[in-house]
Formats: sequence, C-alpha cells, structure tokens
Amino acid sequence: MTAFALTVPGDVRFGPGRAAEAADAVRAAADGGAVLLVTGSSDRHAAPLRERLAGTEVATVRAVGEPSVDAVQDAVSEARRAGVTAVLGIGGGSVLDTAKAVAALVNNGDPLDHLEVVGRGLPLSEKVLPWIAVPTTAGTGSEVTRNAVLTAGRVKVSLRSPSMLARTAIVDPDLLQGLPRAPLVHGGLDALVQLIEPLISHRANPVTDALARKGLAASLRSLPRAAADGTDEPEVREDLALASLLGGICLANAGLGAVHGLAGVAGGMLGAPHGVLCAAFLPSVLEADLIALRRAPDPVVQARLDALGPLVTRDPAVGAEQAVAALGELVRSLDVPRLADLGLQQSDVEELVEGALVASSTKANPLPLTREELTAAVLAAR
Repeated sequence: MTAFALTVPGDVRFGPGRAAEAADAVRAAADGGAVLLVTGSSDRHAAPLRERLAGTEVATVRAVGEPSVDAVQDAVSEARRAGVTAVLGIGGGSVLDTAKAVAALVNNGDPLDHLEVVGRGLPLSEKVLPWIAVPTTAGTGSEVTRNAVLTAGRVKVSLRSPSMLARTAIVDPDLLQGLPRAPLVHGGLDALVQLIEPLISHRANPVTDALARKGLAASLRSLPRAAADGTDEPEVREDLALASLLGGICLANAGLGAVHGLAGVAGGMLGAPHGVLCAAFLPSVLEADLIALRRAPDPVVQARLDALGPLVTRDPAVGAEQAVAALGELVRSLDVPRLADLGLQQSDVEELVEGALVASSTKANPLPLTREELTAAVLAAR
C-alpha cells in the first residue's frame, strides 16, 4: 500500500439544526476578541447567528460574487480595523473562500506574496486566525479544504496552506431548504466532479476512495431529484450536503484532475458557474483519459476508470466506457450548456489549454494528457 496522509479540520459537525452551534464555536475561537462575520448578499442565515453573538463585538463583510483579490484585500482591511481575533463564514463557496482568505491574510500581508501563479507563492509565515465554516450551499466543499480560490483578472488562482483549514466546519443540510434550482444544481454538479476526479486521481488513497464512493452514491441518488423537485425532502438535502462535504475532503487529500484544471481557467475567462463548467468538461475529459490510457497502458489507471462503471450505472458488469456515456447522459439531462453557449470562442481554446496544462489540479489527473488531447476535449465540449 502506498503511504498517504489525511488532513481534515479537527472538528467537523454534520446534521440538521447544527448551524446554531456556530456562534459558540466562533466565540470560543475568538477568546474574548472581536469576530468578523463574512456572509453573502442575503442575511437570512447570518441574522440568527448575529443574534446569538450578542455581547461579542462583530464586524460584518458581505462577499458578493466570485471573491477577487481586491475584494479580499478590502475585507482584510476591515478585519484589521476591527481588531478581530476569529472569523465566521456562513454562505456559499465564495463566502467561505473569502472568510478563509481573510483569516489567512490578516497577519500575513499582501495576498500577491502568497498566491499561486500570479503571485510569489510564498508560504504563510504568521499565524492564521481561527475561522469557522458554515456552508449554505452544497458543492464546493470549501469548509474542509485548505485553499481559497480567488480571481485575479481573467485567472482563478489559489491561496493555499495547511494552516488555512477551518477550526470547525459545521454542515447543516437544513440550510439548503429553499435554495433556488440553479445554485442547487450547479453546486451538486461541482460536488459530483469533486468525487469522481479524486477517485481516479493518481494521488488517491484508501480513505479517499471509501469517502468518494459513499459521496458519489449520495450524489447520483439525489442530484437528479433535487434538479426536478428541489430540496423539500430531508434525505435529498442530507445527500447533497454529504456529497459536498466528502468531495471536499477527497479533493483536499487526493487532488482533482484535468476537468478542474480546465474549469478553473475557463471560470476566469467566462465568469460562468464553476459547477456548470466542471460538468461541461467532464465527459470529454474522461474520454481523453481513455485515449491516453490506450496510448500509455497502465493497469492501475485502467482499474480505477473501470471502477466508475458499477458506481455510475449500478451494473457490476460494465466498465469505463459505459460510465462515461452514462455521465454524459446525466449532464445533458441536467441542461448543462455547451461551452460555446457559455461564451467560449474558438480563439480562446489555445489560451484555455495552455492554462490548464500548468494548473495545479491537472497534475493529479490519472495520466498526463497531451496538449492535443486536452485541445480535443475542449473542442468536444464546445
């Protein structure tokens, strides 16, 4: 067995109604100091926590849209002005990434010193503030990952450190109730891909394999139901929240692949929802993996790709090709648009492929893909 390590927050809480525990968790983390509350455009879920924090000094930052480097710098300035000693993020992936980045940078200076690709990539040398994560969507798994994805111009880049893990991650499926179909489905698609890619990654390990299988079963069981009927059923909410949580743990410990390598670059270029982009690329990138496998046979990779067959189709007799076909059908059934409909021009393809070739996510792909194979995958998805 290959040696591996597993990194997760020390305190992960899952279950209906558990969001109410966030106030006590952040108050304890702040140790008598002020708290920065990072939330989205709606105060629906943050207001009850603010009430529970009565008696604690609270400064509020609203993270609207994808977190940019400039927006994070503004939030860091507010955190420093308020003298906060802990951060509470309650919202979707962008909110949690903002909270995580602010917690990391309050004591660590300019984000460009630490960002990958566009910055110097220096490690964080000063203490990261403790932060509490409460996701209100299901998809990114940001509550259990150690990086924050920020936009810098037309590029999405990561601020990354093991010290950026949340002090406490609280996943309350009831917070998904009433979520509109678009973010519900987009998040579910993101979680789906974040379970598939770690399962076939060359960095996979026995623990992430087990978690990915459990999460994939939950995702495939309930994502189509959620797309059709919403989140009125408690078991659907729990499946979606669990798939997101497990996907976050898997990607943080086994890596992702070329789907996310392409989606990260395309997100900066197009501004389309991340989960939609991941789903748009998924079938053609898996096809590219099969082509690469025929070019460079590898029994371990073959076994991992073939294992998708029974997981996706529930038929123990099928392999990778049938799994890819079934996933393509699922993507189409959920009305995922083609890349051209999302604004990708033929003239953008070369830039997209070049960016994906050097993306950190692509490095965990089960096999290295050539420039030509990635280009063919993009054109097939376009």
